[in-house]
Amino acid sequence: MEFPGITAGGGYAGTAGESSSFRHGFFDETINYVEMVLGNGEVVRASREERADLFRGAAGAVGTLGVTTLMELKLVEARRYVQTTYHRTSSVAEAVARVRSETENPANDYVDGILFSKDHGVVVTGRMTDEIPAGRKPQTFSRALDPWFYLHARDRTKALPSAATAGESSNAAVASTTAAATETSFTDYVPLAEYLFRYDRAGFWVGAQGWTYFKLVPFNKWTRWFLDDFIHTRMMYRALHASGESARFVVQDLSLPYPNAEAFVDYTADKFDIWPLWLCPLKPTQQPTFHPHTGVTESTGPAETDVQQAPMLNIGLWGWGPADFEEFVDKNRDLESKLQELGGRKWLYAHTYYQEDDFWKVYDKPWYTALREKYGATTLPTVYDKVKIDVEANRRKRQQTRQSLKGKWPVGGLYGIWKSIQSGDYHLHRRAEWKYKGKN
Repeated sequence: MEFPGITAGGGYAGTAGESSSFRHGFFDETINYVEMVLGNGEVVRASREERADLFRGAAGAVGTLGVTTLMELKLVEARRYVQTTYHRTSSVAEAVARVRSETENPANDYVDGILFSKDHGVVVTGRMTDEIPAGRKPQTFSRALDPWFYLHARDRTKALPSAATAGESSNAAVASTTAAATETSFTDYVPLAEYLFRYDRAGFWVGAQGWTYFKLVPFNKWTRWFLDDFIHTRMMYRALHASGESARFVVQDLSLPYPNAEAFVDYTADKFDIWPLWLCPLKPTQQPTFHPHTGVTESTGPAETDVQQAPMLNIGLWGWGPADFEEFVDKNRDLESKLQELGGRKWLYAHTYYQEDDFWKVYDKPWYTALREKYGATTLPTVYDKVKIDVEANRRKRQQTRQSLKGKWPVGGLYGIWKSIQSGDYHLHRRAEWKYKGKN
């Protein structure tokens, strides 16, 4: 839950994961119990001990088993800062391996990664702390003149060698000495809330596409400062959907077994050429579920029964797709097929183009149907009903938009900005209490 606009109820009903999910699991794993209003009007409590099947099943079922009205969360002790280290990588394989190895380091509270290209990646690790070394100042990301987090990570590492490159040598001892003597990472100290919402400005990097759309506006520190109100996630969401441009925007989170992640990145680079990509390690979840899962297991000991579910790697693919509607649909469907071929699953908040029969080949319909019948949810829409893209309706809408004034550049974008201003959501980030109040 990297954005301040994501609600607790939405995190439970949907699939919510972020850079601590390799340790704590999806958001529902941090909940003790929920109170729900079922489809028949009954108010019930569900937890791991009480109505455990409903508690597990409703997580990720997008509100189709009932509406969550109350929950109790587990908490961990907070610290003032996150010691944030950016580790440079020089290949997809190195980035994937580095993410996996960092999740196995018990000192890390947070791990994620950004692939700017096949030969420039950054694996970001975070460790909570109350102390900053003498002479260091906190790095913030919420102020209008602060850097966008992903640009900061890119700029701080682009001149650094990766650990693999710095350590290249035929002699292992020489390689180890060389790598140790060469800086391959950079460390910031980020106030905790600033770290948790570090991607709010620019919505990871989606905000940069606004400059792609408004072609004549230069992309620099000063235009980002001037337009800061419009590049927080709530405002961006309003503008993107009001403009009509969301119909050709690829929004996909896709979770895979680690061994297949590099092949999937090769596929997206070839078919979509969208960069950067987000890498987010995930703890496996109990099945059956609508959460991403792979079914892949790994050995934990010598006996045949010494196995556990293997962790996953999520890849965030967000950017402009083809302008042609038919090509856009075909590419998204091909993406779903490739993901399934490589043993992965998508997050169901995203665009879903499966035909209904194909959808239920991926997800456990008998289990889900039994839950709906048991808990009086048969009058509610199904998960498929809620997440599917109605291709024909979208085709008509896209044609209507193209033929309208809003379909003429830059009218649609300007209209989106106007609607976002009307929402008043810019007041929320201007007045946010979580922003760091000290001096940088």
